[in-house]
Amino acid sequence: MPARTGAAHVVTTKRTYKGRTYLTHLLRSSYRKDGTVKNETLGNLSHLPPLLIEIIRRSLQGETFVPVNQAFEILRSRPHGAVQAVASAMQALDLSSLLASKTSRQRDLVLAMIAARIVSPNTKLATTRQWHSTTLAQDFGVADADEDDLYGAMDWLLAHQDTVQKKLAARHLKEDGLVLYDLSSSYFEGMTCPLAKLGYSRDGRKVMLQVNYGLLTDARGCPVAVSVYEGNVADSQTFLPEVERLRTTFGIARMVLVGDRGMISSKAITDLRQNPGVDWITALRSTSIRGLVEQGQLQLGLFDERNLVEIASPDYPGERLVACRNPDLAKLRAHKRDDLLACTERSLEKVRERVRSGRLVGRDKIGVAVGRVVNQYKVAKHIDLVIEDQTLGWTRNTESIRAEAALDGIYIIRTSLAADRIDGPACVRSYKALANVERAFRSLKTVDLKVRPIHHRTADRVRAHILLCMLAFYVEWHMREAWRELMFADTEQVAKATRDPVAPARRSAKALAKVARRTLEDGTPVHSFQTLLQDLASIVRNTCRAPRATQDEPTFEVVTTASPQQRRTLELITQIHL
Repeated sequence: MPARTGAAHVVTTKRTYKGRTYLTHLLRSSYRKDGTVKNETLGNLSHLPPLLIEIIRRSLQGETFVPVNQAFEILRSRPHGAVQAVASAMQALDLSSLLASKTSRQRDLVLAMIAARIVSPNTKLATTRQWHSTTLAQDFGVADADEDDLYGAMDWLLAHQDTVQKKLAARHLKEDGLVLYDLSSSYFEGMTCPLAKLGYSRDGRKVMLQVNYGLLTDARGCPVAVSVYEGNVADSQTFLPEVERLRTTFGIARMVLVGDRGMISSKAITDLRQNPGVDWITALRSTSIRGLVEQGQLQLGLFDERNLVEIASPDYPGERLVACRNPDLAKLRAHKRDDLLACTERSLEKVRERVRSGRLVGRDKIGVAVGRVVNQYKVAKHIDLVIEDQTLGWTRNTESIRAEAALDGIYIIRTSLAADRIDGPACVRSYKALANVERAFRSLKTVDLKVRPIHHRTADRVRAHILLCMLAFYVEWHMREAWRELMFADTEQVAKATRDPVAPARRSAKALAKVARRTLEDGTPVHSFQTLLQDLASIVRNTCRAPRATQDEPTFEVVTTASPQQRRTLELITQIHL
């Protein structure tokens, strides 16, 4: 018998035949004969799956393989990927230093609440329960926090609000740069907060108490500061205090403020003239535009061959007026007016049926019923009513309709900036940048962070809650920018600075193709911000231990291996820069 000198092993050889490469896996054993080491082939493994061949190879090398359920048991699996992405974004933004330079329990709790507002927005009580279902509480070191701890951290945050917002202003607002400002509102659950008042509801909740809050952003819509006001405060009343804060608290001497026509009122403009270095861009109201047309200072024939023209008016001394006409907007407004008139006439017809049947009699009573109808759709000026004790009639005021239709699609931007500082098209683009603030409010209120409804009872807690949501949106804003290529967003942002500012906004061909395909160029799905977070949440952290181990024996953690798209999603977060 030959002397065996070694154990069995797997030998893999490679050969090329007619341009194709073949791998051969042989099970061999070594033995010694007449002083020479020889090999014996015990079998051909080439027909087996590669994974099984690798297991045989490693087993012959001495490794022991057991069933998974005998190697370890999983005690708990918690979503981790979304928390990892948010934490990475906060680290890239150096958010901890933004809140405070020194580590503290309160700072850790605020950071955790900001992350929780992005991952799973909820009430403070629900937050302390919800964040244990992910790795958030563990990773931020707040696993032992309760609701009272969070309220204490909110009080701490509010005390640091001015410092935090000064740091944000230093990061993102430049001397002589654009500053966008707008006001929104959110409704309350409850009636005890002193800020809660009835006012103009932007949420469509007219019977509910609300609070107003103003948001300052840079030209891109990146949030810098937020202020909270009582729910019945008008837009224009909040504007000048924001100007003063920019000048004194943030130390910005020269700036260009952009606000809508209801925000920068004539009174505010008069006051701004007393502040050298503060310029503004806003728009005229429709009544003011009609006055310019009636006085002959704006001639509609100017728009026959162009859609933008600059005019001057003695009614606006020291200002530039940039008049624009958008034909598509004109068609939209004409269609909307026709629909409103038709809806109003249908409602009037119902009132007339009540009059004819004798159920509604008397000029006064008929007038009250008619008033409710014509005021509902805001077209009373276009309808001439004839009301008697037992009859109701109406006709459309064609002259009024024709006069309004002549101004369809026309809007006028007004600014204190001289032409050598900004041209007409740039003025229009700057005013339209207010859409960035509107998108911020949409994310804050509904889509992502859900600032409403507000459950807090004290004014300071409401202010702290809204500040917390603003800081969460600050993180989300940068995450959205980093993830543009993965979402339905248009990545070609530079073209916005050169396109026609009056014509309807057009998405790039690349963005349109992405929307049409619903996939990226590599075939992976296009996402929204929320679905990206949901996809990352499938990366879980498993807490494991040896089977049948006692409670005192240590555990270990295993994190799910990320897919290629998940790795790309997380990699983009690390590229966030200020």
